[in-house]
Amino acid sequence: MKVKIYQPGKLLKYINGLFSIVIFLACNQTAKNEKTVFRYNEQTGIATLDPAFAKNQSIMWPVHQIYNTLVETDSNLNFRPSLAKSWTVSPDRLVYTFHLRTDVFFQDNEAFPGDKGRKLIASDVEYSLTRIMDKKTASSGAWIFNDKVNPVNGFRSPDDSTFQLTLLRPFNPIIGVLSMQYCSVVPKEVVEKYGKEFRSHPCGSGPFQLRSWEEGQDMILVRNDHYFEKDNLGNRLPYLDAIKISFFDNKATEFLLFRQGQLDFINDIDASFKDEVLSKKGELKKEWENRIVLSTHPYLNTEYLGILVDSSLDLVKNSPLRFKKVRQAINYGFDRRKMMMYLRNSIGTPAESGFVPLGLPSFDSSAVRGYHYDPDKARLLLAEAGFPGGKGLPVIHLVTVDIYADLGNYIAKELEELGIHLQVEVLQKSLLLEETAKSQALFFRGSWIADYPDAENYLSVFYSRNPAPPNYTRYHNPAFDQLYNRSLSEKDDSVRYDLYRQMDQMVMSDAPIVPLWYDEVIHLVNPWIYHFPANGLNLLELRRTKKIMLSKN
Repeated sequence: MKVKIYQPGKLLKYINGLFSIVIFLACNQTAKNEKTVFRYNEQTGIATLDPAFAKNQSIMWPVHQIYNTLVETDSNLNFRPSLAKSWTVSPDRLVYTFHLRTDVFFQDNEAFPGDKGRKLIASDVEYSLTRIMDKKTASSGAWIFNDKVNPVNGFRSPDDSTFQLTLLRPFNPIIGVLSMQYCSVVPKEVVEKYGKEFRSHPCGSGPFQLRSWEEGQDMILVRNDHYFEKDNLGNRLPYLDAIKISFFDNKATEFLLFRQGQLDFINDIDASFKDEVLSKKGELKKEWENRIVLSTHPYLNTEYLGILVDSSLDLVKNSPLRFKKVRQAINYGFDRRKMMMYLRNSIGTPAESGFVPLGLPSFDSSAVRGYHYDPDKARLLLAEAGFPGGKGLPVIHLVTVDIYADLGNYIAKELEELGIHLQVEVLQKSLLLEETAKSQALFFRGSWIADYPDAENYLSVFYSRNPAPPNYTRYHNPAFDQLYNRSLSEKDDSVRYDLYRQMDQMVMSDAPIVPLWYDEVIHLVNPWIYHFPANGLNLLELRRTKKIMLSKN
């Protein structure tokens, strides 16, 4: 993780030689005078607090505070126990047996006897995961177990502290799947009491619980005093007393509130003020160095342009993009590094390797060779494809959304010098998603954010048996499919990673996509926030976060 921290001048005076004493006094003063409330803004609002519908970041962040999963990822994307204290795998890699903690309780709720939270047991895990697959639930996460879990006895709870999952065939990334927010454990009696209103009456075992929710205004989560986790000194987590989430839909308003200290951090930097805060090299400008903290971390998100390559479709039959050399020429034909510096203020890394992003353990830019800026190579490929200097090449249409129009126009301008004429068309996001799902978009802007930290999640995008989504390009390569199936049952990580790299290289050679950049988590944080690490999934982690407001006197 790359973290740049700039502390204000006043704080530096305190820190010199007296840091521990000051923190001790500050903590005591804060405890006496006010509650420690972590404040952030969610521009898009929050649609639900039911984990069965945790399909995007705005929902996943609060769900992660309220619920727990069997396993979770740490800041380095390693898997660690959560509700499960340990687990074993059968020799045939089909049966996973989880041994649960026995000190976990659901939060207090009227659905329980005496309104007091009861102990979480294995049958709760069985119910929660079965609920995701139940068609009546209509969960957006129903796909995560499709064609993976045995439909007969896939989920079992032999006793209160033992849960078993049985697969149809070996699938090594299953632990990663179980770490997703979709797999949060919920109590059946609370779900049944509230029905569809469970969305606003959540009940989990997590570090925070819902106190109030004024839709369109704010949401307040308060500390769960019965949360099971403790720190190394035996102090019960979390340290914060509450989380307050506002719903201002204007990024300028959000930035103003952050500057005024009314928000503790903001996620990402909007294009409207990125030049005010960051240099072209992605560093804080001098005027901000003593006022805020800049924290960055590789983000498991690959931004790309997708190309429909199914030659059986009429849309593809008459398109020059059906030729691999034309697709490769486009990949060589623009400068990703210059694009990142001038349009992104160096937020992210130019995607000059494969589709699998920086940050995953299998990533190896020396083993997977992608595309760099090489206009001479691009011209040669165009000529070999039968379009020397672009002669005879029809206009190619690129569909994108408004916020990426400038990137599309930049690429179009660079490609024009090679004789490739690109016309950028802006669509609403919902329409673009519909067109790509129906294979109606020939050349389109896309992004793939990891559902779980394993390269298989990225490579599944090109597995021919997968529909769109995730296989939006309709890529079909029998050699790729064979390697993909082998990787699912491979026990040895190093061997599996090698298979991943071979697949990634196949995709790069066939060029059904134009990788743009590997994204980066970027947080602007006020300097009174401590122990607030970023992670590759950009999951909001607040269990060990501290807020220490020093006295002005």
